[in-house]
Amino acid sequence: MKKQYLLSAAIAAAMAGSLAMTAGVPASADNDYEPPRTEWGDPDLRGVFNFSSNTPMERPRDLGTQAFYDSVEEVIERDRRIAEAAAASDGQSDQGGVGGYNQFWIEGVPADANLRTSIIIYPEDGRTPPRVEGAPVAFGGLGPDYDGERPVRVAVGGIGKDGPEDRGLSERCLVGFNSVPPFNPSMYNNNVQLFQNEDHFVIVNEMIGFPRIVPMDDRPHLPEHMTQWWGDSRGYWDGNTLVVETKNFNEKTQSFRGTGVAADMFLIERFTRVDDRTVEYEFEVQDPKAFEDKIVGVFPMWEEEGNRLHEYACHEGNYGMVNILAGQRVEDGTWDHENNRAMRADEL
Repeated sequence: MKKQYLLSAAIAAAMAGSLAMTAGVPASADNDYEPPRTEWGDPDLRGVFNFSSNTPMERPRDLGTQAFYDSVEEVIERDRRIAEAAAASDGQSDQGGVGGYNQFWIEGVPADANLRTSIIIYPEDGRTPPRVEGAPVAFGGLGPDYDGERPVRVAVGGIGKDGPEDRGLSERCLVGFNSVPPFNPSMYNNNVQLFQNEDHFVIVNEMIGFPRIVPMDDRPHLPEHMTQWWGDSRGYWDGNTLVVETKNFNEKTQSFRGTGVAADMFLIERFTRVDDRTVEYEFEVQDPKAFEDKIVGVFPMWEEEGNRLHEYACHEGNYGMVNILAGQRVEDGTWDHENNRAMRADEL
């Protein structure tokens, strides 16, 4: 995992300045804004954007259907409580070992950047709807392995250490963290670059670094049996909003928040430039086999002018995987120390 770089003070100040006007209401409510146009006349979404957020995915239960805080001071108090709790742990794990990341590594934004009480805006209580009975649920983690079978659909953790297929998807550098559509704010590397021409739109998240190429020329989706890790996307314009519809995910990832199987998911993403520095990102997850209702979330992304994405070097795959599996071989007594390799079955 590459070293996190923090948002510069200049970027943070620019965020605060550009968002102060729209922090208390949905940015898309400003219907008078006319976005810049590309050479061929479409709204221009090109650029490198940061989608860090202090806003929780789910709304605290005690806020009910309150979609926005009444003041920046309430947001500051919420962030203070979160920071104090994080500082108390100082990145230490309750399971021992090397521990995790402390607050130093976590990206943040100015308190007035978003007065929403949650990223989820539907259902109206701002929380994930009830799960469908029998839908698979797995959250993984850095502690004891969860009970499960292949395929391992969690990003972190796994079901064993017999082979790479037993480990989480992020350890295998396949998908994970904030990059899997729908992408959502995480601790760090919350950057995405958007490209477009007349008939294609391209989404490149910094994390994992896989380019998602979205045709815009009315071609049909791939046949249903042709599934992919990132799904099969098609895009079109709805006024000034770019709509991306994705299906045909494979069955090796989850739908949303540790639940379901992505093969059953239909995803709708909307990209709307709401001012010269901001693109509003909205996602809608539809998976009737996982949740009793759809899920809609929204958050702003801020353009980082003059910046570019750096290479995402996934060292989990380069070093971590080998060391995890080798460590287990040492523990179970099947490691050939003289030749620095795992023993074959006929050598045991």
